[in-house]
Parts: sequence; structure tokens; C-alpha cells
Amino acid sequence: MAKLQKSQQQRSVFVEPVYSSAVALLIVLLACVELGDAVTVVDVYRLVQYDLGGVPLGSRLAALNHHAGSSLFSSSAGVVADLSRTVLILPVRELNLTFIREYIGQSKPLGGLLLLLPPIFSPEHTDSGGGVDDDSAKVLLKEVLVEVERLLIHANIPYPVYFGFEDEHINAMLADIKKNDASGQPATATTGGYKLVVAAPQPRKIVSPTIVNIQGWLPGLKADGDSNQLPTIAIVASYDTFGAAPALSVGSDSNGSGVVALLEIARLFSILYSNPKTRGRYNLLFLLTSGGPYNYNGTQKWLHSVDQRLRETIDYAICLNSIGSSSNELWLHVSKPPDNAYIKQMFEDFSSVSEELGLKVGLKHKKINISNSRVAWEHEQFSRVRVTAATLSELSVAPEFLESTGGLSDNRNFVNEASISRSVKLVAESLARQIYGQQGKNIEIFADDSSLSVNPSYMRSWLEFLSTTPRVAPFLAKNDPLIMALKKELADHTVEVNVQQEPLDGMFTFYDSTSGKLHIYQVASVTFDLLLLLLLGSYLITLFSFLVIITRGLDDLISLFRRPTSRKVKTP
Repeated sequence: MAKLQKSQQQRSVFVEPVYSSAVALLIVLLACVELGDAVTVVDVYRLVQYDLGGVPLGSRLAALNHHAGSSLFSSSAGVVADLSRTVLILPVRELNLTFIREYIGQSKPLGGLLLLLPPIFSPEHTDSGGGVDDDSAKVLLKEVLVEVERLLIHANIPYPVYFGFEDEHINAMLADIKKNDASGQPATATTGGYKLVVAAPQPRKIVSPTIVNIQGWLPGLKADGDSNQLPTIAIVASYDTFGAAPALSVGSDSNGSGVVALLEIARLFSILYSNPKTRGRYNLLFLLTSGGPYNYNGTQKWLHSVDQRLRETIDYAICLNSIGSSSNELWLHVSKPPDNAYIKQMFEDFSSVSEELGLKVGLKHKKINISNSRVAWEHEQFSRVRVTAATLSELSVAPEFLESTGGLSDNRNFVNEASISRSVKLVAESLARQIYGQQGKNIEIFADDSSLSVNPSYMRSWLEFLSTTPRVAPFLAKNDPLIMALKKELADHTVEVNVQQEPLDGMFTFYDSTSGKLHIYQVASVTFDLLLLLLLGSYLITLFSFLVIITRGLDDLISLFRRPTSRKVKTP
């Protein structure tokens, strides 16, 4: 019995230290795990990756795993630093465009690039303040961002490029990084600092991207015994976008404003055409096209697939593009000579109504080059098949290829609702006077406070929806909620709606992985790691020695480290 009690006491003496030591070791391990947790996780948006005619452009990588830096230069004498294993964090409001242009143009190595945008450029941000002090500063930031976007989308960049938004966590991290960089101790595996990680697979090609055109139809009223086809007027707007970051390309002005205007014009005329007494002797065709940034590819395919008899009935088409600026000046861009009967009549109607609205409409004539497949405006695709057309826009000059197509700076904060309303009234009144033979008469068909007045609330709801919905065509499914919403809306205001699905022009190839989660880690230096390893090693050796002493005795512990005596082998 005494032996049993003694054994239990020894077991208790042995178990208690082991248990307490295990708990202590577990606490240390948990502390190490906590040191490895991300300081914060934020949403980031990758630079577009695409091929144009087989030429690789945009960012070619998505995965990110490097320490963070804040400057292109080392602390000594302004020498360009080695950034091949560094993620450079640059706020757009502090960018030096000259240095960025040279760095990217010379294809210098970089571990990654994170560009921080002010909150005002977020699609979710509707406060016009947005952290920018005044309108002039806001305009300046927008100009810088437009230039950065132009630079990035036309370059082949062999490292990951992401966009993020400034917030308190990012700003605090950046302040620490700048402080370390200024002291001559940039983040490395030796010195520690911040590490940025985006776990993303290798981007894959988007197979067979499609573009979707949506057509709504309001038939006119024929006179008794009239067997001829009625003439048609087409109102057209491209709804998709393109920008440096597909996940941020909402295009509130280009061309969300055009889409909103088209839907409101369709709503107004649906009221008139619902009553045979006020139905005009013109068919109205409302066409929402895709592929606008890609040479108006959707418009081209619709024109070549639509029934030729319908196409021949089109007197003219009005294309709406970027009409949400606060400017009181609009431009009517045409390809046919200004003395063309339809062009002349269209411009006179617009000019007459614009004077009543306090607007100014100018006429811009630009011939198209048949031998060049590139078109500057959507109406030029109509002109190529000999259909009279014009584009109404706030832009006086056609933008360059893949520019002004709904990029990073084109969001809700830079669109004026009143300007869209005036543009809607301009187009609707001009069309109505043409349809009902009221040219030259000071008759207001869509008068304010009437049943046919422009509805600002309706337009605002659509503008807000489009301003939070990225619309880069290759990333939209055939039954995407956006496409279904546009189709339903046209169906509510027109008699017949048709949807056309076509493959995107083969010269474009796009890649997935447009956004991700950025994990920001605050990592310790190698010195800290070695010290922690030494402490853990010392603790474990001490613990082992203590357990051996209390369970087996000091002599056994010494014998563990004593060199064993050699044994002589007897020979027979």
C-alpha cells in the first residue's frame, strides 16, 4: 500500500510540471501565431490583362508576396533603389508622373505596384467631398488618374499591379513604411516591416467572350390604306465600359449617362405611343449596344445582322455618348456633309430646342476613312453601311482608342444629373417636333409638371445603379443581372424586345482575376526570429532537464551526457 501511494505521488510530481509546461508552450505558440496574422485585409483591384492582336498588354501577373516600400529611390543621393522584391505603394495624390512614366517605360524590375486612390474615386462613394478640399483639386486628381490609366493600359507590365483605396489602416501602414524608408531601413527579410500578400492563381484566358445587344421597338401608326413601310428613327447608346481596373469600370458618364438618357426617352415616347391618337407616323428603335470600347463591335454586328428592309427604313440614328458633364455645350458629330437633308434638319431641330433650354449645340463634321477599320464614334458604323447618323456628346474631339470609355475617374461624383435631364429634353423635343411636324414652332411637348415631363427620380435610380455596376463586356455573362435589367426595362416601355448575342472581335483576348484580397502582415526582423528561437530552445532544454531530475534523479541526467565506457570483446 505504501508503495502504491509513493508511486502516485511520483506520478503527480511528474504530471503537474508537464501539464503546466505544456500550457506555457501552447501560449508561446499562440503568441507566435498571432504575430503571423494579417494586420488588416482590404479589397484590391487588378490592372486589366489583355492581348490586342496577339500583343500582351496590362499586368501579366496576379499573385503578390513581397515586402512593402514607399519610394522609387534609396535614401542615399536619390539613387534608384532595387525594387525587384518590393511592392511599391504610391498614393495617386502624391504621384510624380515623370518618374512613373520613365520607370514603366524602361521596364525596370518591380515586385509589385499598389496604387492608392482617394475615396472619391470609389464607385460606392457618393459624397462629393471625398477627402478632396475643393473642385480644382478634384479636377487635378482626375487629370492625373486619367494619365496614369492611359500609361498602364497601353504597356506590357511583367509584375502585379493593383488599385486600392485610402483608409485609416492603409494610411497608418504607409506612414510607418515611409518612416522606415526615410531612416534608410527599407523592409527586407533581415529588417522586417510590412509584407503584402495576394493569393491568386495564374490568370486564365476568358474563353469565347460575348457581346449582347438589346433592341426595343415602338411601331408607328400607319394611315388608312397606306401599305408603305413607315420611316424609322433609331436612338442608340453603348452600355459597356473599359478601364485600367475592370472591377472599377462603372462609367457613370461614359456611357452611363447615354444609357440613362435612352431609357428615359423610351419611357416618354412609350406614353405618347400607347394612345393611337398621339402615336406618331415614325417607328422608334431603341438600341443598347455592347462592345463600344472595342471599335463599337456590337453596333457593327447588329448592322450586318439586322433585316436589311428594316435598316433601309432608318431615316437617321442618334447615338448618345457622354452627356453627363456640367458643361452647357454639346456637340453633334456627323460623317455626312452638313448640307445633307437629314443632317441639316437634325441640327436645326437641335439648335432650336437648345436655345430654349439655355444650351449650345455645335456641329462637327469628320469624314470616315473607308480603308481604315478603326472608327472614332458610334455613328460612323452606321455611316459605313450608308445610314445617316450622328453622335451627341459633350466631347468636342473623338477620344483615342480605349480611352474615355468608363475608366477609374469616371464615377458618380463627376456626373451632373441636371445636364443629363437637359440632354434628354433636347433629344426628346427635337424628335417629337420631327415626328409630329412641329419644326420651327415654339411648342413644348415634354413640359415640366406635365404627364410627359422628364422624371429626375427615374433617371437618378438608373444612374446610381449603373454607377455601382462594372460593365466590361468580356466579364459579363450572357444572362448577367445587368443585361436582364436593361432588357426588362426596355420591355416595359416598348412593344417588342430582341436580344442579340455575338462573339467579341477576335483581335481582343482578356484574362480573368480582376480583384482580390490584400493581406497585410507586420513581420519581425531576422534578429527577432533568432532571439525567439534561442529563448524557445533554452526553455525546452531547461524543461527537459528539470523533468529528468525530478523523475529519474541527477545521476541519470549526468549519465545522459557522459560518454559511454567502451566494452572489451573477449576473443575466443
